[in-house]
Amino acid sequence: MKIADGIEMLSISAMVLGRVNTIYPTLLYDNETVLLVDTGFPGQLPLLREAIEKAGIPYTKLNKVIITHQDIDHIGNLAAIQNESPYQIEVFSSEQEKPFIQGEKRLVKMMKPEAIEKAVESLPKDLPEEMRKAFKYTLENPPKGTIDRVVEDGQILPYCGGITVILTPGHTPGHVCLYHQPSKTLIAGDAMNLIDGQLTGPNPQYTNNVNEAFESLKKLNMFDIERVISYHGGLFQGNVNQSIEEITKNNI
Repeated sequence: MKIADGIEMLSISAMVLGRVNTIYPTLLYDNETVLLVDTGFPGQLPLLREAIEKAGIPYTKLNKVIITHQDIDHIGNLAAIQNESPYQIEVFSSEQEKPFIQGEKRLVKMMKPEAIEKAVESLPKDLPEEMRKAFKYTLENPPKGTIDRVVEDGQILPYCGGITVILTPGHTPGHVCLYHQPSKTLIAGDAMNLIDGQLTGPNPQYTNNVNEAFESLKKLNMFDIERVISYHGGLFQGNVNQSIEEITKNNI
């Protein structure tokens, strides 16, 4: 779905462990750069490639990736993208997320064995045992990508008209949102969700530090935001800044 000139919201729907799951990565592009924000669940590269091509952008022109944070549905195809490409694709993340994405540390939400067991127990009861084992193995051994450049809070990346990095810790220690300056679009990652058309804060069940996550949202109102792309929920438009203010107030 074209959001504005140079920005496309991709939609990836697939059966994931017995449930239909839809995610919304973002594609930014201009004459020199094709930049993907987040990469989907492991094994979804064919769907990702198809979505990029459907947007009218040749997949072979992809030359940059930004990872908002370490969760497996965001890093899942990074290694595959890097390994399959005949040329180097430059990959960005925050300093805090880098060791998790590169496999130097276990994913923060999976550090304790009981967290992995709890995740496996949450799967549909009728899911075949081999799929349960595969899921557990993936959590214990997530795909490892390589980060080429670390981004900092407030940094403006000189691509696609300008992309401002906003460090929004809480969901994970080094989660970032991105503000596309030309279209006034906030790429929220998992800092905010869209549920039944309503913009909401991060899901407490999957958030590392809930209080910190909601505190981080206050930074977003420094920007004039016309629309939000939420990785879980899609596009939200209209009175964005007011909605963010209400979310932060309601969490007090």
